[in-house]
Amino acid sequence: MAEDRLAELERELEATRRSLAEAVRRAAESAETARLLAATQERLDRAAETEERLRETEIRLRETEQRLQTAEKTATELRGALAEQRYQTEVARWKLESLRAARWSRLGDAIQSGKRNPVRLARGLKEVAAKAERPPAPKRRPVRPPAPQPAKPAAAAEPDGGRREKAPARPVFELPEGPLARPHVTVAAIVDRQSEAAFRYEWRQIVTFGPRTWEKVLTERTPHLLFAESVRQGPRAGNGGPWVEHLTGEPGEPVRELLAWCADRGVRTVFWHSGGEIADYAAAARLFEHVFTAFEADVDRWREALGHDRVGVLPHGVQPRIHNPIPLGERAGTGLNIDDSMTYKEVLAEYRRPVEVPEVADARVRLELEACGTPVGGPLDPPRVHVRVREAQRDHALTPYVDAMFETVGLPNVRALRTVSVLSRVDGPDRLDHLLTQLTAQSGARLQLVLMADGIDPEEARKRAAEALGEQAQPAAHPLALEDVLVRAVDDPEPLGASLRRALELADGDLVAVMDARDRYGAHYLSDLLRAHAYADAEIAGKASHYVHLRDTNAALLRHPGREQVFLPELTGATLLARRQVLRDLGIPVLSEGWETPLMRQCEAEGVRVFSADRYSYVCVRDADAEHGRLLADAELAFHGDPAKAALL
Repeated sequence: MAEDRLAELERELEATRRSLAEAVRRAAESAETARLLAATQERLDRAAETEERLRETEIRLRETEQRLQTAEKTATELRGALAEQRYQTEVARWKLESLRAARWSRLGDAIQSGKRNPVRLARGLKEVAAKAERPPAPKRRPVRPPAPQPAKPAAAAEPDGGRREKAPARPVFELPEGPLARPHVTVAAIVDRQSEAAFRYEWRQIVTFGPRTWEKVLTERTPHLLFAESVRQGPRAGNGGPWVEHLTGEPGEPVRELLAWCADRGVRTVFWHSGGEIADYAAAARLFEHVFTAFEADVDRWREALGHDRVGVLPHGVQPRIHNPIPLGERAGTGLNIDDSMTYKEVLAEYRRPVEVPEVADARVRLELEACGTPVGGPLDPPRVHVRVREAQRDHALTPYVDAMFETVGLPNVRALRTVSVLSRVDGPDRLDHLLTQLTAQSGARLQLVLMADGIDPEEARKRAAEALGEQAQPAAHPLALEDVLVRAVDDPEPLGASLRRALELADGDLVAVMDARDRYGAHYLSDLLRAHAYADAEIAGKASHYVHLRDTNAALLRHPGREQVFLPELTGATLLARRQVLRDLGIPVLSEGWETPLMRQCEAEGVRVFSADRYSYVCVRDADAEHGRLLADAELAFHGDPAKAALL
């Protein structure tokens, strides 16, 4: 029995040894597996960092290429200017040589020197005849680009054995600088290029961070808000590209860590559903404090997916700073091919095509096209295009949408609201009533009125203004309080420019508008001009191209046709809208008529940015034949009759 028990114990011991050996082997394999997993994870982390650096490098490379294209264009223009200067120098030298070689200029010398010596006279005349032939005139030489440098040999051949030819560069729209609507607010944004371009004028925006660099970047510049979009992959992914895998499906650890970091520091968090399937982003969106969707119809679906009511609407909007009718010039696109292979700067260039485009399914693209003045869905007459631009920029501007979002989130939302001081001179009760009628119809502007009264008692003018402004019935207009009306008497005699100069000293608005009590202004005149002044970031805006109504002949003229949405110092004085301090620094010339002409020359000489907006919402009205000469300069007959219906849109 003892031997049997001993044998059994030996078997159990052997089994235990084998089990221990197997356990040790498995433990060793597990340790090796763990080591391999750790090494693999480390390689994945390095690969992710490398990929992120490659994305950033690609972005910088694309921006560098765009800057290179701009530099090449500038260099081409400079080469052309230099060639023209050389040609003009050669022409001047040729004229001088021709003058020296001219026969009549040498005859006098020959005759004078040969008066007393017939032999010398004959010799002199012979020399004149020999040298009389003019040198050939210089010719313009074509401007050739510099010879290309020899290409470096490729490191490796393409699979097909040949070199891949580089596609021609597409035109791009360079994003202009500020100003910012809320310079006191800093936002860390995970967005695509389209949203990055639109929101960059709404706040101080941080986009230079990814899933592995966010902590370092945001610690140095702590934001007030984290704004994340339902981003998708593609050339327009922007800094949202590296975050796509962490925001779709089950949220990744970088998103969770970023949101925890924001919670610890009181940074508000917003998720914006700008497109895509709700189910793809619901899990990640649930971690944010607030969720906004671009589509009002999706609000209930989002509330159901999230299980709470902190859902709002942040529609797609236009940013007038980049979505405006200012043309791209010679680099305008040649075909509306808005596909996923284009960068957003290339898309913005395509928006500015000078031709109509077919129907566009994407509502956001369609809205941006209309704000740029590109007709959608077939040809449209220019007045209708102008109305569509106004409706897109006024009714779908991004800034009011962001105002509403800030109010919901609880962030301070303080924006500077510009006031406009209207300067005008009136020479009687009828002109005053006419001017007040134009003013009370205006909408979208906070006004101050500075009147120079000529032939009417200043106190009487104040009473008339108070009555008219108190009786205005248009709710969209901003009423003027009595203290916002300043009236001064005109010194007799006093040129119009002198009166406006005195009125300018009394004005305290951020901007100054000059209005002529003889002319007609549409209800959208000031609001349209204010938007143009803002999106052009000009110091002075107004109208070079505009309509004129000559009452004695009942003719409607269009002055300076085609000079719309361009930077040029040729504005009509009665349409001028300027920064108050800029106009004070320039000074208004003391002239009775045409005072704007020397002012515009001064702007050109001093480099003041002057922008000519559209031709609409203003009609210059004149009766006297004496002014026709000036008004007819660079004008064409539009039609016979009052142009009010065609112009005062």
